[in-house]
Amino acid sequence: MSTTASTTATTTSSNLPLLIPALPDDISLNILARIPRSHHPLLSLVSKSFHSLFSSPLFYATRSLLNFSQPFLYLSIRFAITSSLRWFTLYQNSPNPKNPPNFLVQLLPTPSPLVGSATVSLGHKIYVIGGCLNDIPSSHVWTLDCRFHMWELSPKMSISREFAAAGVVNDKIYVIGGCVVDTFARSKYWAEVFDPNIETWEAIDSVREHLLREKWMHASAVINEKVYAMADRNGVVYDPRNRKWESVGVELDSGWRGRACVVDGILFNYDFLGKIKGFDVEKDSWKELRGVEKELPTFLAGATMANVGGKLVVVWEKKGNGKELEIWCAEIEVEKKGEDQEIWGKIKWCDVIHKVPIGSSIVHCLAVTL
Repeated sequence: MSTTASTTATTTSSNLPLLIPALPDDISLNILARIPRSHHPLLSLVSKSFHSLFSSPLFYATRSLLNFSQPFLYLSIRFAITSSLRWFTLYQNSPNPKNPPNFLVQLLPTPSPLVGSATVSLGHKIYVIGGCLNDIPSSHVWTLDCRFHMWELSPKMSISREFAAAGVVNDKIYVIGGCVVDTFARSKYWAEVFDPNIETWEAIDSVREHLLREKWMHASAVINEKVYAMADRNGVVYDPRNRKWESVGVELDSGWRGRACVVDGILFNYDFLGKIKGFDVEKDSWKELRGVEKELPTFLAGATMANVGGKLVVVWEKKGNGKELEIWCAEIEVEKKGEDQEIWGKIKWCDVIHKVPIGSSIVHCLAVTL
């Protein structure tokens, strides 16, 4: 048992009975913190003490101290007809026999259903950055506390943005573009960084670098602690450690098509033929992901991906029965093989995880560790 965990453990409420009769609460906490999160909804129904514990920051802090945190996939889906944006999390290996083995659970509605927001995850939170409503860009930043699935408003950015690029390096959030450089303020704050520890935004100098500072960013990623931001005509790379800008190489720029994620230093996305491929920054080359061709469809549209606990997780849309759209998900183990370091994948599971009205679309896809 972790000494740190046991010394910080206290009863969640002095008015509640013991978590487990005949056991001190610190020992009970260390036991319960090891149980997979998919069991928490059922366990929270056992007693008021259990419900209080599973809703406490102490519980998640103990899971982290004991190294029992788990990665979870989060999705946002924009629904047809209403255009409402709804967030979901993926539950796996449910102990409830009434549920499928892998299914989405809907969360509280987004307070402000903006279009064109950038998203990142940091710690136990998802940050929804900027976006626009009725064609008016916003500087607001909403955060989703994934422990309790509650929304809160974070400090605003210095300027309004839509369709910006964002990435996390060393526990700071870097935001690039999403605004037209037509005023001094927009020029100064075309790129800025947020430190959640002191909750302040700070401008990143991009004026003296003679960059082609685009407004619309269609993709972003962090590779080797550098933030990559892709625009239609060209992409830029920012190195926070050395505070330097550079252009994205021709090979990466020509092959990066929209949504992507990084697993073990390799950038994955799907090409114009709908095949998953990986880019090795060190070798400046693209390689097709082998071993998955027969089990996965051709991803021409409506697909996205995320790094979930070191696995490549791909989520896509597929026409279902009648007026339904199926949301599919596959978890893939990836590795390099042979002298040529070819990239191979092994599908761990592949299944329908949700059904929505046809015309709906996946907007965001990212992972959070809890």
